[in-house]
Amino acid sequence: MIHRIFSTLPSFKQIDNFKPGLNVLLAKKTEGASSKQTRNRAGKSSFVELVHFLTGSESGPDSIFRAPEVAEHTFGMDFDLGNARTVVERSGSAKAKIYVTAPPAGKVKVSATDWCSELGESMFGLGSLEAAGSKPPSFRSLFAYFARRQASGAFMTPEKQATMQGTGDMQLALMFLLGLDWQIARDWQGVRDRESVLKELKKAAGTGAFGSIIGKAADLRTQLTLQEARLKKLYSQIEGFQVLPEYRELEIESAKLTRQLNELANANTIDFAAIRDLGGALASEIPPELEDLQAVYLEAGVALPGLVKRRYEDVKSFHESVVRNRKDYLSSELEAAKLRIDLRDSQKAKLDQRRGEILGILKSHGALEQFLKLQGELGRLESEVKSLQQRFESAEQLEGTKNELEIERNRLTIRLRRDFSEQKERLADAIVAFEETSQRLYESAGSMTVDETSNGPMFKFPMQGERSKGIKNMQIFCFDMMLMRLCAERQRGPKFLIHDSHLFDGVDGRQVISALRLGAEISKELGFQYIVTMNEDDAFKETIEGFDLNDHVLLTHLTDATDDGGLFGIRFG
Repeated sequence: MIHRIFSTLPSFKQIDNFKPGLNVLLAKKTEGASSKQTRNRAGKSSFVELVHFLTGSESGPDSIFRAPEVAEHTFGMDFDLGNARTVVERSGSAKAKIYVTAPPAGKVKVSATDWCSELGESMFGLGSLEAAGSKPPSFRSLFAYFARRQASGAFMTPEKQATMQGTGDMQLALMFLLGLDWQIARDWQGVRDRESVLKELKKAAGTGAFGSIIGKAADLRTQLTLQEARLKKLYSQIEGFQVLPEYRELEIESAKLTRQLNELANANTIDFAAIRDLGGALASEIPPELEDLQAVYLEAGVALPGLVKRRYEDVKSFHESVVRNRKDYLSSELEAAKLRIDLRDSQKAKLDQRRGEILGILKSHGALEQFLKLQGELGRLESEVKSLQQRFESAEQLEGTKNELEIERNRLTIRLRRDFSEQKERLADAIVAFEETSQRLYESAGSMTVDETSNGPMFKFPMQGERSKGIKNMQIFCFDMMLMRLCAERQRGPKFLIHDSHLFDGVDGRQVISALRLGAEISKELGFQYIVTMNEDDAFKETIEGFDLNDHVLLTHLTDATDDGGLFGIRFG
């Protein structure tokens, strides 16, 4: 229990008369106070914030303990931690360092992290679980159920101690507090985290540059298959490639030989044409028939003189000589052309043979430049195939993970159902404790149900008139009392419960006094301390036979009627 709240701030309202059971910290309205002085700034919620500050909560720039008016002052709490009376002190200016005084070590300085670890082990046994390799809920997540904060939205639903508390954190904390297999909730959150990442990846893969990087598995499978086939073929080409250093020289020689062969062929074509012409000329070279001329003269009765006859014989002989010389010339030219063709054919045969040898070498070998080019293409193609493989695996993972997560959800649902069956007595204890508390408040009792869903355990609190703000707040009251009963039975928890006045907003006056009486009875029965901060008007709207609220009101009172009436004794912020 808490014994004392104190501070080095001179104006602070020290509270040192806490006692077991119900303790009511009242915000009173002094005589003469105006209607605008509502006591909403009296420090009731600040009391809850102070308890959180001294139990290791974060103290950001907006924290009241970082305000210049109080930052340099120390605040402290004297309370029972385990079986030891412990004093904790902390200031806003040195929020990371906390001073703890407890036997047998005396006063020591610890970090906020170490202080939370010590509180977690003493109140909930978290350190032992962490040492065993488990990842239990954090101390801060559990403790917030025992000192709900209005600033965090803790008075919205029973199962959440903050509006921003995630489903996984809520399930993990409550399954731990109810004594169920909280590891199931831890694994369920792991599924949600993976689903969240998958959702973002799919969203990114569907649009924008990221979509072009990953793509669809079916399209990538086709691309990868084709590129792998190309890569395999290129591997084979390179394995059989033989580099010829003289490749370029042989290419030049082969081209030269081809030109020479073409020139020889052209020359042969000219000589073949000459042979054809010379053969025709030889066939047409026939000497004239001079005897026919002599016969013509005789028939004409012209007798040629002897001289003429002799000259005729000379002409005849001359013509025969010309024809004979012409034929000899044509024959020699014809033979020369044939000889040139034969010589060229012989030369062509040699050149063609050499060119064939060179082409054979070039066909079976390659140039170094060509080989290097093939190697470069091989490297590029290997890189492309590797990239496609990675993209294909990513696409398959994106498309396949959803099914895996659905299977995991089903597996976890089965685990949850099995755990509920194995731990049915513990679950029944919680359900019965909630209903009994509710029944002592209302004629028509509310109830707590825990559903096994594909998203983990879901907690519901059906109660007549539950839509009203007052009824919802009383659901939270019943829920918190149920937690205190379970913690008392299992010897865990902080052994105190703090309710801010906001819990009773909208609650009928008769229900308020009934809840306070019930809180006093349950806290006495179970041996824990129940601290409530309230406005005086709300606390004494109604009375109930056999219960005097004045017996539980703390001597220290708060008020917003004057500047020094609040918890800190000054106005700031």
